[in-house]
Amino acid sequence: MSDAPTARGARFVVTCLGVGFIAGLMSGLFGVGGGTVVVPLLVLILGYGQRLAAGTSLAAIVPTATVGVIAYAVNDSVAWIPALILAAGAVVGAQIGTWLLPRTPVTVLRWGFVGFLVIVIVSLFLVIPSRDAGLPLTVVTVLGLVALGVVTGILAGLLGVGGGVIVVPVLLLLFGTSDLLAKGTSLLMMIPTAISGTIGNLVRKNVDLPAAALVGVAACVTAPVGTLLATLVDPQVGNILFAGFLVIIAVQMAVRAVRGRKAPR
Repeated sequence: MSDAPTARGARFVVTCLGVGFIAGLMSGLFGVGGGTVVVPLLVLILGYGQRLAAGTSLAAIVPTATVGVIAYAVNDSVAWIPALILAAGAVVGAQIGTWLLPRTPVTVLRWGFVGFLVIVIVSLFLVIPSRDAGLPLTVVTVLGLVALGVVTGILAGLLGVGGGVIVVPVLLLLFGTSDLLAKGTSLLMMIPTAISGTIGNLVRKNVDLPAAALVGVAACVTAPVGTLLATLVDPQVGNILFAGFLVIIAVQMAVRAVRGRKAPR
């Protein structure tokens, strides 16, 4: 772990805890893993390399998502079987994504993903989810969930984006689920995927376990707070907040696309 910070003093601990507090709040509020917060902050503040930051973030997602799922389950806002179907598809898709990575122009994919996010952001202002909407399992729904899981895994493998950024809006807009059910299901889907990825990263020594533990513990404290806020806000307000979050993701991805295009070939 040559790209990890060597100093492990108070600044390191306080930074990791602060990053975890923010990531947990975002995770509970939006049903995402929090990697879009953890990775850039570890890179910018503590000087982590991109790969190590991503591996550390993935390890921290495991306890964070677990606590978030429990908080959503208390409100009966987790679709357990659909989440497992999504996870199975995502595991397969992630392998396809990593296989495609050296064979695919990632910059083009990043711009395409930015376009997808723009469409989602606009749609979130037009669709108001019903808090009573469920996710019934039919042949069409199961096939759709498998496809969504595979696509999510592929994009995760290619672009490093978290599943919640894709799964939550698609469940809202295409499957017609409630916003809370989409977020709780998304968090449950992430757990087996994050465990699998973390095992691989540990083998490759691509995880800073002390940092992951600090971030994960702090995130576990604020994840239920984010979940509580999600249940209290009006669904339309929740859509607006989520749209704002997606704007941040879209800007990050656009910046990476621009940098990738300018990089020497």
